[in-house]
Amino acid sequence: MNNILELKNINKTYKGKSENLHILKDLNLEVEEGDFISILGKSGSGKSTLLGIIGLLDNFDSGEIYINNNKIDKFESNNVDRLKNKDLGFVFQFHYLLPEFTALENVMIPCLIQNFSDKKNIEIKAKELLKKVGLEERYNHKPNQLSGGEKQRVAIARALINDPKIILADEPTGNLDEETSEDIHKLLQKINRENKQTIIVVTHSKELANITNKQYLVKQGKLILKK
Repeated sequence: MNNILELKNINKTYKGKSENLHILKDLNLEVEEGDFISILGKSGSGKSTLLGIIGLLDNFDSGEIYINNNKIDKFESNNVDRLKNKDLGFVFQFHYLLPEFTALENVMIPCLIQNFSDKKNIEIKAKELLKKVGLEERYNHKPNQLSGGEKQRVAIARALINDPKIILADEPTGNLDEETSEDIHKLLQKINRENKQTIIVVTHSKELANITNKQYLVKQGKLILKK
């Protein structure tokens, strides 16, 4: 199976007033298409920094990243925004839905930014995704009319609208209760299995980590394979 993502000797240092913090040290990772990966670690270990680097949201000091066979050395490349929009989908701990728009409109927005002229087909696709995540009766509800779990389902549908190669999720159930968290865990697992969707999730949740097919621990700046 082909690697959809490779990190080679990634280093990241945060410069402080008194000392520098070398948080990622020659870190390596290979991700195959269809993988469902969890990244665990103590607070401050660098796991969210790592996800930000993978998602081209944060720069790195040295090393190489390959996303879908495209090499990313540094972030000056004009292709970064295109890669980010085309190949990556994001789900964060806080849903970041736009409050003035409906669930349907929130899901459509990333696609409309690229191709507003195809609004009709984008709407059809967005409705299919909301149905897939169990929100077919919530198309026209605004975020303040949705529960926390429903908002996160909208965020997941939005992450899928551009058919990304990789979904990146940072503590996607961190703000949810146990029962709602379990529902989101099952949804992510379903999307991974049915769509063969590659998912990388940073989490403190052992329950979520246990349903992924690979578990990594960030420790002393390195990635350790647990499962």
